[in-house]
Formats: sequence, C-alpha cells, structure tokens
Amino acid sequence: MKDIPWSQRLLHRLDPEVAHLAALSALKLGVAPMPEPFEDPILATRVWELDFASPIGLAAGFDKDAEVIDPMLRAGFGFVEAGSVTPKPQPGNPKPRLYRLTEDRAVINRFGFNSQGIDAYVERLQARRRSGAARGIVGANLGKNKETVDGAADYVIGIRAVAGLADYLVCNISSPNTPGLRGMQARAPIEDLLGRVLAARGEATPAGTKPPPLLAKVGPDLDAQQVQDIAEVVLAAGLDGLIIGNTTIERPSGLVSRDAAQAGGLSGAPLLPRANACLADFARATGGRLPIIGCGGVSSGADAYAKIRSGASLVQLYSALVFYGLPRVNQIKRELAALLRRDGFASIADAVGVDLRA
Repeated sequence: MKDIPWSQRLLHRLDPEVAHLAALSALKLGVAPMPEPFEDPILATRVWELDFASPIGLAAGFDKDAEVIDPMLRAGFGFVEAGSVTPKPQPGNPKPRLYRLTEDRAVINRFGFNSQGIDAYVERLQARRRSGAARGIVGANLGKNKETVDGAADYVIGIRAVAGLADYLVCNISSPNTPGLRGMQARAPIEDLLGRVLAARGEATPAGTKPPPLLAKVGPDLDAQQVQDIAEVVLAAGLDGLIIGNTTIERPSGLVSRDAAQAGGLSGAPLLPRANACLADFARATGGRLPIIGCGGVSSGADAYAKIRSGASLVQLYSALVFYGLPRVNQIKRELAALLRRDGFASIADAVGVDLRA
C-alpha cells in the first residue's frame, strides 16, 4: 500500500463505484487537483494524420458519457476516448459490479455498458464544439444495447450520430459483460459489422471532408486462428486501426485479493503479459499495415514502452488511475521519454514494433 498516494487511499474507503462517481463529480466541478504538466517533444507522434502531443491516452470506461473530456486532457493525456456509449440509455448490470483488487493492483468490472445513451453523449460533444474551447484529440467508443439482436445495427446508429463530432471512432466488440458481444469477433459477424459501419461512416461524413478513422476494439482472450481471421478481415475491409485489448475473463495464477474470483473482466497489472502477447500477435498478423492502440495493464513508462516496442503506435490506460491517481499520467510520460532517449530513439514512431523487427 505504500506506493498508493494518500488521496487514493481516501477514495478506497468508499465503495469502488461510489469513488468513481465522486472522482467524476470533482472533475466536472473543477475541484479535482490537477497534476503538474509534463510535455516533451520526443513524445509527439502523428497517427491517422492526427498530431498527438504524447501517445498516452485515456482508455474507454472512465468517462462513459463524455462528461470530463477536457479535464482529463488538461491532466496530461495525449488523447481521451469516451464511452462505451449505447444508442438507448440502459442501467447496466446489477450492483455491486466493480471490485478493487488492491493487493494485485487490478480491477474487476461487470458494468454491462451502463450508459446515458447516445443523445446525451452527442449533446456534450456538440456543446464542446459550440463553446469554441474544444481542444485535444477525442475518440468515441461505441457499444450495443443488451437487448439488441442485430448488434451491427446499434453500431451503425452510433457511427451516424458521432461521425462528425469525434477525431476517431471505435466499435467495442470485446466487453465480456454484454451477452453475445464477443461473438462478434468471429469472422462472419465481424465481416458483416465492418461492412455496415464503414458504409455508415461514409454516409455520415460531409461531402469534401475526410472521414474519421474507424477502429475495432478486440479482447485479449483470442486464439491464434481468431487473431489471424480478424487481421485478414480488418485489412480486407480497410479498417483504420485496432485497439488491443479489453479486459480478460481469465484469472492469472497468483492473484491474492479477496474478490479475485468475482465474475467480470479483469484489468490492471495482471493483464499486462496477456495483453502484450496479443498485441504482438496482431502486429505480426497485420504486418504493421495499420496502427494499433495498446491497452491493458499500463502503470509505468516501462509498461507503455513495452507496448510501443511490441507494435503499438499509441497506448491507453485506466486502471492505474484507481491506484495512483492523475499524477501517474505525467510520470509515465516522463519515464517513457527517458527510455526513448536511453535507447537512442528520436521519436515514438522510431520505436514502434522494434522488438518484432529484431
């Protein structure tokens, strides 16, 4: 517990979901203490013709309803991904549904896409644009409603609603907490999904403007054939990128926390080896032909660097905030910059996939 800041220890006295809502409220009210900023030109990178001040982004799940995009950008993230948002509002799964595994520096959740719905989400993105203060790169992460049988139809609704309001779009087909969702990672369903959402993006993009990049977020619990199938499908369809990966339903050996056997998706430090292996598999299978965002288990500059060296052009985190708070973001950036210089790299792009090339 000594490495957990006192501010986080105070939050840990609260129920995990209550603590999360309290953090969101503090950010919305502007009373959350902001960490000292850290910027370094070596961290700047260009992906999808977008200029990122750093490759360290906020993963979907923290800001499901696009309520604190700008505070999180000010906290030091190079980009923020809001969601997952569903077309219709839904409460998600019954509580309790969020568990801290403090001894393991891990989290288990079974939220089930709790969402205020796409209309409220779109209104907040539009309000940012109207204010004239919208800065920074923002991704929109889309999900499906629990009761929807034709899942691809829900992603089409989401794409049409946000295509002109976000810098990139994500179809989350890998949450383990919505029945049947991960089945969309199979070859035939993902082919159908990508064809429909790419068409919807084209229809929703104003004439004469470039459509926002479209990514799929897939989970780490895939076998070699599934990786190969997904890689072939996304390359053939012309998808712009992948996020690897989501939470895992597996439970690595060695977990010691009381709630380690709870149902749901596991994130945090124990996920790192599995997520990195899956990332490297996809980087090899796609041959470096499309950018990958590496997600899962990042809590240090070394963790982020390992993902970049394994093929990630960008990196996301979320669970580390539960244990270390917002200052961790700039610490990771500082550590990553030092590692790049130590190894003689002039930029993030120079280090992407270097371990695979070796």
